[in-house]
Amino acid sequence: MPLKIRLSRGGAKKRPMYRIVVADSRSPRDGAFLERVGVYQPLLAKDNPERLTMNVDRIKFWLDRGATPTDRVAAFLGKAEVIPMPARTKGLGKQKAREAEAAAKAQAEAAEAAAKAEEDAAKAAAAEAKAAEEAAAAEGGEGNAEETAS
Repeated sequence: MPLKIRLSRGGAKKRPMYRIVVADSRSPRDGAFLERVGVYQPLLAKDNPERLTMNVDRIKFWLDRGATPTDRVAAFLGKAEVIPMPARTKGLGKQKAREAEAAAKAQAEAAEAAAKAEEDAAKAAAAEAKAAEEAAAAEGGEGNAEETAS
């Protein structure tokens, strides 16, 4: 059963409050959940301690059991230093974030291919130098080749 730590909306019309819940990822946003582990009230002032309350011990328990937080909950947990702060994707959108990640991967692969090509060119140059050395040794005679070998 794939678990998510996500927000579940509550409150009145135009007066949202969100529960931070652990739920099966296939259940609806405001549907069944396994455990409520916190509350987020976005209408409260940012410096109000009741704006975000979390039961960190239970969240760590569920993270150890394989639950994955959504982007917003991951940001909350990152600020609380429960998990590493996730990369910021605000303004990018998920599709552009994926494209940027794919472009970075392609660039890394291109750099790796260039390094391999450079290495191959160096090996080819070394092989040419060795062949030229052997040709020069063959022209100098057999006695000269034995002297260079010792």
